[in-house]
Amino acid sequence: MGAVILGGDFHGLAIARSLGRHGIPTCIVDDEYSIARFSRYTTRHISVPTLRKERETIDSLIDVAKRLNLKGWVLYPTRDELVAAFSRHRAELTEWFRVPTPDWETVKWAWNKWNTYQLAEKLGLPTPKTWCPRTPDDLEKLDVEFPVGVKPAVKEDFFYATKAKAWRASNREELRKFFRQATLHSGPNEVLIQEIIPGDGACQFSSCVFYKNGKALGSMEAQRWRQHPPEFGRAATYVQSIDRKELETMSMRFLEAINYYGLAEIEYKQDPRDGKLKLLDVNVRTWGFHALGGPAGVDFSYMLFADQIGENVPEKRGRAGLGWMRMVTDLPCSILGLTGGHLKWKNYSESLKNVAIESVFSSDDVLPTLAEIAMLPYLAIKRGY
Repeated sequence: MGAVILGGDFHGLAIARSLGRHGIPTCIVDDEYSIARFSRYTTRHISVPTLRKERETIDSLIDVAKRLNLKGWVLYPTRDELVAAFSRHRAELTEWFRVPTPDWETVKWAWNKWNTYQLAEKLGLPTPKTWCPRTPDDLEKLDVEFPVGVKPAVKEDFFYATKAKAWRASNREELRKFFRQATLHSGPNEVLIQEIIPGDGACQFSSCVFYKNGKALGSMEAQRWRQHPPEFGRAATYVQSIDRKELETMSMRFLEAINYYGLAEIEYKQDPRDGKLKLLDVNVRTWGFHALGGPAGVDFSYMLFADQIGENVPEKRGRAGLGWMRMVTDLPCSILGLTGGHLKWKNYSESLKNVAIESVFSSDDVLPTLAEIAMLPYLAIKRGY
């Protein structure tokens, strides 16, 4: 019995290490050059033509299961498009794998951010003011205060084409321009206009959980101190575990409403204008800094595996005060912050003291770090960093 991990970047590497340290075999499946293939905790590595085309992804997975006799292995998606593919083809996949990903009726509420915000409003969870104009004419009718963000409701096609999470529009002319550009990469009715809550990444918080039957069997809250890029962060670069139980309480309301099971990270930003935590995003998969759960006492990847194979999983809550860093992006972000006066040297040096885990480097598994250094030009072109 083992695990099939789709995506071999630092997300997938962290899953392989978590499971491998418990003696669980892992198979990395990827359509890119990935660092996880070099890990001592990766048992097999399989390259496939693509993981972006849904039907081809499912066919490739089933082919791998047949060839390698992986029946009953647990599936771990690391990208949103894989979550969507697994949920829509769950019945087909469960003939071969254990599939923690819920069906589409659950996943759709996280997959499309417009669905997320509409449900959050019904549940009484605060969100940023958001509009979903259908046409340029609808755009002209919006009563917005600038600046605003222009972002996709479904991010995959938009992100792969632009390498951006959102665009900042400072006036009506920029809003028209970015709306037109966004419609080239997003589907009908999938371009959102959203108010920009003041503050940088330090105002962003996450509730991280392993959720089952209305309970958070594993839970950890975190604060995103630094991110890349600084305003519309595609990813965290330095995160610290904290103790803010209200984040979990809010998240439970959303996950219960969609009948969720599995790992999830729900992102919030605290609005300095009214003090409210406002829901930004719901990730129903492993998230970038999920490896922080290990040193914090909540090994999310292993908890999910143990539950999937029928073991008893006791409730655990993560310890506060521990840091996770992605050095390859945090270093340039920190240099910009220090030289620009947005980051104080004292705060930066303190954050280094609190680092409990780095996204790639591990003293017992150094080859992935060397591979990532060699691959930096490839990653810069492929992913924009």
